[in-house]
Amino acid sequence: MLGQAAALSPRVAQSLKQPAPSSIRMSSEEAFSFLGGEAQTLADAGFQMMLPRWFVKGPGERIKVKAVVKAPPMQSASGMSLESVMEFDYALSLAGETLAPEELEMLVMLKGDFVRFRGQWMKVDRESIASGLRLFSQKKETRATGRDLLMKAVGGEGALSGVSVDSAELHGWPAEILAKLVEKRSDDLPSPEGLRGVLRPYQQRGYSWLAFLKEWGLGACLADDMGLGKSVQALALVQRERERGETRPALLVCPTSVMDNWRREAEKFTPGLSVAVHWGASRARRGDFAGVAAANALVVSSYALVQRDIAFLKEVEWAGVLLDEAQNVKNPEAKQSRAVRSLRSGYRVALTGTPVENHVGDLWSLMDFLNPGLLGSASAFKRRFHTPITRDGDTEAAERLRRATAPFILRRLKSDRSIISDLPDKIETKSYCPLTKEQASLYAAVLADIDERLTNSEGIERKGLVLAALTRLKQVCNHPAHFAGDGSALTGRSGKLERLMEMLEEARESGGRTLVFTQFAEMGELLASHIREYFAEEVFLLHGGVAKKKRDEMVAHFQEDAAAPHVFILSLKAGGSGINLTRADRVIHYDRWWNPAVENQATDRAYRIGQTKNVQVYKFLVAGTLEEKIDALIERKSAIAGTIIGAGENWLTELSDGELRDLLALEKEAVVE
Repeated sequence: MLGQAAALSPRVAQSLKQPAPSSIRMSSEEAFSFLGGEAQTLADAGFQMMLPRWFVKGPGERIKVKAVVKAPPMQSASGMSLESVMEFDYALSLAGETLAPEELEMLVMLKGDFVRFRGQWMKVDRESIASGLRLFSQKKETRATGRDLLMKAVGGEGALSGVSVDSAELHGWPAEILAKLVEKRSDDLPSPEGLRGVLRPYQQRGYSWLAFLKEWGLGACLADDMGLGKSVQALALVQRERERGETRPALLVCPTSVMDNWRREAEKFTPGLSVAVHWGASRARRGDFAGVAAANALVVSSYALVQRDIAFLKEVEWAGVLLDEAQNVKNPEAKQSRAVRSLRSGYRVALTGTPVENHVGDLWSLMDFLNPGLLGSASAFKRRFHTPITRDGDTEAAERLRRATAPFILRRLKSDRSIISDLPDKIETKSYCPLTKEQASLYAAVLADIDERLTNSEGIERKGLVLAALTRLKQVCNHPAHFAGDGSALTGRSGKLERLMEMLEEARESGGRTLVFTQFAEMGELLASHIREYFAEEVFLLHGGVAKKKRDEMVAHFQEDAAAPHVFILSLKAGGSGINLTRADRVIHYDRWWNPAVENQATDRAYRIGQTKNVQVYKFLVAGTLEEKIDALIERKSAIAGTIIGAGENWLTELSDGELRDLLALEKEAVVE
């Protein structure tokens, strides 16, 4: 075998000059040449090659630049600010080991990319060695704000003093701040005097954590599960600031549907805070707004109005800007996202139960509002994190992103008994429904149509075609009348509808109340009409076309009136957030949005503080169809997003034609006889 290998490799041929060939000595240049060329030739010919892991990994080890900050220990927080300019020193490292100046000079003198450093052979990036030498020889200014140094210490992007720095090592009081951030460790503060009610222990910690980040000029994301009381923690922060002498108003931006909720929450928990609701045709305009804002402690407005009135809202110096349902700024290019980023404020807080709603790109937009520059530019973020994580499943990139963002995100789950022990159980069940023969026939017809058109489409046209086909297939799975839109009779034509009616019968017999979610307003109309006729009783229906006043009346009636309807049908978008429906003890997702974060948020209309009964959650799936297969795909995909703290439907358009056909194919077990 050595003889055969010798024909392919001059190095192996050289070894045969020995009486008993077993090894060969090479210079570093020869070894690197062998590994980079002849080794691959031998591997291609079928020889088993055992190569060093550091060589196979890819590019060479790079010289990394670290900023080292030394400061005295913290005696008290007075006089210390992350906005103050601090001096630091540069330190260079290779493979995690700090380089002495003479070692750097040695590396510069060595030729080739293959060196022995501290007893280990390694491949090095020679350009980074040259850059390190230039850095020391130029003696760049080493001054930056404490905030920039702290951001770099948690793994943030950006240069320091014009130099690309990989990390920062903090000592003294900045290190103490960093440790508290990473460990989510802040001293529990007493509740503000003006707060009515008693904060639960985890709420006390959350409020104290918000105040801690605010004190150091850092943006904070309170990402508690829906229903754990994010609003009272935020109101406690605003109340505390007023009691400490803050005279500027705070601005709270939220979806229009929950503006009244915030006014009521403030009246309940912080009655001493004067609140102005900036909404409607009679709202204050440019000439009067500054005066109205100054006369109140809290101004509540909607994302749509902040965008529309940004010209004079950004003229106000706000004490703080708080975003509720902060996933509304997940698109950084949207006008409302740009509007809230342009507001001037002393501190920034984001409240959301879904920090990552669709994909990790949502996190960049959220952090760019809270701590601008932490994750670099949008293009740099896509290159360093978004593409490696979503396309390649890069767990190392996911971990780097988690390390950089976790200090500014406080996430608590209702399922964690150490957080809240008196909330009843949530029991989730997947309910598999069959197709009727009529549904199966329609499903097959849609498949035949997309199969013919898919081959001849590409780019945006293909993406639109796939999304349209997914919608049509979901409509078929819901009900033939939903697909056809013809107003035809509903009974006996849909496996899902039959299962729904069985479950509603059971719920009525036990005296329970049920929330039914659908992503389609038209399906909600069909269900409401059918259930009204079947049970001869009223059914509430909420979708985007329902006026705010009517919506509030339905919610209050459902919650407070024993004679209220037993069934509340909600469109996922209009009813998926911002309302409290704890009188319900069953939640049914009639069709799937294929976004776990959004579905969980909808479920949390019932499963939240105030709920005294166990909550049964049923997710309808039609067996043997795209619904079952996509659900299985999501189970696998969600693991990566979960390591950071979401999946929409657009990712399905990136599948190949073959993968799509397999996904959409109708299996025999889907059809009921």
